[in-house]
Amino acid sequence: GSLVVNYPFDDDEQGVAIYSKSPDDAVFQQLALSYSKENTKMYQGNPCKDMYPTEYFPHGITNGAQWYNVPGGMQDWNYLHTNCFEVTIELGCVKYPKAEELPKYWEQNRRSLLQFMKQV
Repeated sequence: GSLVVNYPFDDDEQGVAIYSKSPDDAVFQQLALSYSKENTKMYQGNPCKDMYPTEYFPHGITNGAQWYNVPGGMQDWNYLHTNCFEVTIELGCVKYPKAEELPKYWEQNRRSLLQFMKQV
């Protein structure tokens, strides 16, 4: 897990972890930032420093392929073949949080989700 908003492309022509800009890169960055700005810990960019000390996401967002390459992912496929603008929102450093922690996740992400929905 992590705490970041990831936007297309998730893959690049070389199959390595480098920035892979989509034609709608500015729109994807705007969508990603609309979410991350409302989550202080996410927006700071290094939320999982105890688990991943070198991982840093400026303003809590990242281009998918720059983070790690995912060839054939659904996010890119839906964008390319259906014109669907998808982002992946990683909600926490722990991939499978305990049930009693879920209300905390809701409180940390409620404003982000509402702001994200306003982008429509």
